[in-house]
Amino acid sequence: MKENMTNRYSFINLVFWFFLLISAITRTVLLVKSIDIIELSFVEMAKIYLIGAFYDFVSAGYLVIPFVLYLFFMPQKFFSHTIHRYAAYIFTYMLLFGAVFLAFSEWFFWDEFSVRFNFIAVDYLVYTKEVIGNIRESYPMDVLLSVIAAIAGVIFYILFKLGYIENILNTKSSIKQRLRPAFIYLLIPIVSFASVTDDFSKISKNQYSNELAKSGLYSLFAAFRNNSLDYDTFYITDKQESVFSNLKKSVDRDGSIFLNSNDITREIVKSGEEKDYNVVMIVVESLSGKFLQSLGGEKELTPNLDSLAKESLFFNNFYATGTRTVRGMEAITLSVPPTPGRSIVKRPDNHNMYSSGFIFKNKGYETKFIYGGHGYFDNMNEFFSNNGFDIVDRTDFSDEEDTFHTVWGVCDEDLLNKSLKEADLSYKAHKPFMSFVMTTSNHRPYDYPEGRIDIPSHTGREGAVKYTDYAIGEFIKKAKEKPWFKNTVFVIVADHCSTSAGKTEVPLDKYHIPLIIYAPEILKPRVIDKVSSQIDIMPTIFSMLNWSYKSKFYGSDILSPSFKERALIGTYQKLGLYKENKLLVLSPTKKIKSYEVVEQNIYDTKYKETKIYEPLKAEAISYYQGASTIHKKGLDRYETQ
Repeated sequence: MKENMTNRYSFINLVFWFFLLISAITRTVLLVKSIDIIELSFVEMAKIYLIGAFYDFVSAGYLVIPFVLYLFFMPQKFFSHTIHRYAAYIFTYMLLFGAVFLAFSEWFFWDEFSVRFNFIAVDYLVYTKEVIGNIRESYPMDVLLSVIAAIAGVIFYILFKLGYIENILNTKSSIKQRLRPAFIYLLIPIVSFASVTDDFSKISKNQYSNELAKSGLYSLFAAFRNNSLDYDTFYITDKQESVFSNLKKSVDRDGSIFLNSNDITREIVKSGEEKDYNVVMIVVESLSGKFLQSLGGEKELTPNLDSLAKESLFFNNFYATGTRTVRGMEAITLSVPPTPGRSIVKRPDNHNMYSSGFIFKNKGYETKFIYGGHGYFDNMNEFFSNNGFDIVDRTDFSDEEDTFHTVWGVCDEDLLNKSLKEADLSYKAHKPFMSFVMTTSNHRPYDYPEGRIDIPSHTGREGAVKYTDYAIGEFIKKAKEKPWFKNTVFVIVADHCSTSAGKTEVPLDKYHIPLIIYAPEILKPRVIDKVSSQIDIMPTIFSMLNWSYKSKFYGSDILSPSFKERALIGTYQKLGLYKENKLLVLSPTKKIKSYEVVEQNIYDTKYKETKIYEPLKAEAISYYQGASTIHKKGLDRYETQ
């Protein structure tokens, strides 16, 4: 009877060993792909495979939970039935297909993001329409699915010929005999859930090695589990009095008048006449600094933007706060640091935030969020419509206005042409306007209208970048013919970089983006080399408009002589402060690390770990703990002024 009991649960052993094997193969393939950017020492390789096998084992423990329960509760009568036999064959094949599909998915995810599954993958599971459409447009799915099906079929045939599944189905056992193995298998995920964290993968200073030591499936579980992180629970903290005292020092510029002791609400007072310049903000999908020659790029991908940079305020030491579009939107619109967990844009408690949209509206502006896709994606419409903006998205484009589109939205030419029309409507209504325009063409599948540039559509990122640059160039040409052009400030900025992974946990080069402020009738061209980030955009614009207003912003006017250079950058877990050539990173489990930047360019950043610089530590904690506390207490809401 002991033999029968063991054989019945041999199916679980099959799942474990097959998952471990295919995970090891996947890890090896990803390692070979990244061979030039990891350290090839024996110790490093051993850590990658040993820790990786541990995470694979834990992942398999989660994976088999439903199978353990199924085998435990399935009565012997039904287990031995012919119908169940055929159902088991079908299910086994489906399981093999799923495992191979997961391996292929990991390859393509790594190729796109250079990391294991994370928050992005979770979002991909939520927004299935856009994601499945994007996959179909980007990859030869018929071929890939046929290959996956064939591989799964070969494995199933081998198992069938060996009689392995048949032997399992022929076993008999009582529920009492199944109790012990079921308990042991279920104990694995229970213990893992309570004791295993992502920290075990931190085997190296090389972030690629750390990612390889993970399991894709475990990382996906962890992303689901950790989509919200309470700062006070997981990060190093300070006394509230010290936090807000330091935070006020950090955000204070030109003698701001603070109104409360427990937050940063303050009056920004300007003398002289306020301006009513229109503001058109073009937020460009995945526009890394490395794409622009004016920032040191080696290829001529952005001739129009490089030309505009010479005629504009060009910020060449500017950083994104995060690695996702919603992080860029959050930072620009709310002027807040990247608090841990998911972006405020995607949280349920994001209505009536202290948004720049409300400030513009309070000054009599028409404010519009203009997007070429469906704005329900990433909760964008919900966020913008409840924070001072009217919505113009894919549903508002007529057939004539939609000349070319992908699953993500209309091409950037169509989007920017629509933006011109919306600006015309505001002008005819004698209203100043602020347009937040979000592009989509620089996104896989990298499709765009043929004949616009010298790189064929659907050939890769570089073509998409050059097409977006072309579309912006055409937009500026058309805008110059408009009666509202001379009174308009054009802001061109990226939402984030095209890739997020690097050799270090928060690589500066993967946050370095362009910021161009173009207004030839208003601003004199010059290069601004101050370290700054997306949270500083709106305070800088409001200063150009010479506005007095109540502020709860964490950013400041970059052009002010009193501006204190720094950049707040992070992932959904890592929170960084870059200042005076030092980078301090706060991590969960109250960890903190400090680095000195040894060498930096738009392609790579080299660090050396240093002792904690206490003033930088205090400032970083004040920003992140302060922002989390203020948001948790609802003190970052907009009140009618």
